[in-house]
Amino acid sequence: MRSLRAAQTLASRSLLLSARALHGAASPSAAGARLCAPAAPPPPRSPAPPSRAAPAGVAGAVSFSLTFATLAAAEARAKERPPTDLLPQNVVLYQYQACPFCNKVRAFLDYHDIPYKVVEVNPLSKEEIKWSDYKKVPILTVDGEQLVDSSDIINVLQRRINPDDELTNEEEAKWRRWVDEHLVHMLSPNIYRTVSEALESFDYISKQGNFSFTQRFAAKYVGAGAMYMISKKLKKKYNITDARASLYEAANTWTEALNGRDFLGGSKPNLADLAVFGVLRPIRYLRAGKDMVENTQIGEWYQRMEEAVGEPSRIEE
Repeated sequence: MRSLRAAQTLASRSLLLSARALHGAASPSAAGARLCAPAAPPPPRSPAPPSRAAPAGVAGAVSFSLTFATLAAAEARAKERPPTDLLPQNVVLYQYQACPFCNKVRAFLDYHDIPYKVVEVNPLSKEEIKWSDYKKVPILTVDGEQLVDSSDIINVLQRRINPDDELTNEEEAKWRRWVDEHLVHMLSPNIYRTVSEALESFDYISKQGNFSFTQRFAAKYVGAGAMYMISKKLKKKYNITDARASLYEAANTWTEALNGRDFLGGSKPNLADLAVFGVLRPIRYLRAGKDMVENTQIGEWYQRMEEAVGEPSRIEE
C-alpha cells in the first residue's frame, strides 16, 4: 500500500528535477563555461528585454511535476480493492438505509470496492429477513453464508481479503469499540430529537425498497413516532442531557484522536475511520449532521473520507 508520505516524496523528487532543469536552462555548467569561453570578449551589445516565458524544457518539467504530484496524491487515497482471487463473491446486504450499523458495513464494502446487492428491509414487518433466525440488520450473505453483527461482519471480511495481515492495532481496536459503545448512542437522541427531525430521518423509506404506498406511509409515520419515543428513553439511559452538545463532544473527541493526521490510519483510512464514517454517513445531510459539521472540526476529515471511500460499489438491480 502506497502511503501519502511516499506520494509526497515522489512529488518532491519530481519538483527537484524541475528545479535542476530550471537551473540548467538558466546557466551553463562551470566546465562548459571554461570550454566555450572566447579568446577575447565580444563587443558590448544592447541588452535584450527579459523574456517572461520560461524555456520549453523547464515549463514541461514543471508541468510534469505538478501533474505527477496530483496523480500521486490521488493514488494515495485510491480505493483498496482486494486481489481478484480474494474478492468476496455473491454478496448481499440486508439493511435499513438509515441504519448506522448497516452503513458501517457499506462503508467497508465501498472502500474496498467489493460489489454487493442490497435488500431493503421493511422496518415494521421485517418480511425480507423472515428466512433468518437473526431478526436484526445488518445481515450479509457471502456465497450463501450468513454473517451478522456489523463489527463481526467486518472482521470476517477483513480476514478474507487480508489473510496475511495478523497485526493487531490497539489504537484502531480502541476506537472501533468507542464507535459501538459510545458514538452510535449519540445518534438516535439527535436524529429523532423532535417530531420533524424524526420524520426527516424516515424520508428514505419513500425512495428505498419495493414497498407499497401503504407500507411506505406506515413505515414512515409509525416508525418516526416510535423512534421519537424510544429516543427519549435512550437519552435517559445514556445520561444525555443535551443531545446536540453530546454529539458535538463526540465529534471533537474523534478529531482530537486524529492528532493532525489525515486519518486515524495515517495516510489511508483504517477500520476505525471506516466505522466512524459509516455510522455518521446516514445523518450527515440531515439537520443533526449539518449542525455537527457547522459546530465542530469534523468536516474536513469527513470530506477526506468521502473522497477515499468514493462511489458505492453497490450493484443496482
